[in-house]
Amino acid sequence: MKQYMIDELRLVDYEKIKIYLNDNFESAPMDGIYWIPLGRDILTKIQAEHTKCQPFYFAINIEPDFIACELLVRSKNRMRCDCIAYATEKQRNQIIRIIDSIFDKLEIKI
Repeated sequence: MKQYMIDELRLVDYEKIKIYLNDNFESAPMDGIYWIPLGRDILTKIQAEHTKCQPFYFAINIEPDFIACELLVRSKNRMRCDCIAYATEKQRNQIIRIIDSIFDKLEIKI
């Protein structure tokens, strides 16, 4: 699985990030997994056409010592479809910007 990962989190930083994710994003049934919505303006052609599969998300996994963002664009409506694919460059950059902005807002230095 391709992912953007930040490791060696301090416990205090993990707790701040976890609170932020709980307050700002939807959590999945599995503990530590969050759904980060993908901007509609950067959908691929096929993702834009597949309205029944929308909205699309990135999954983020946070553990006490790391945060990992899958670079797979997912749909909660379907498990398999042609629109579910690895992120384009724009999509990948968006998730990295989101994670980096969370770290900036929480004043966490990596």
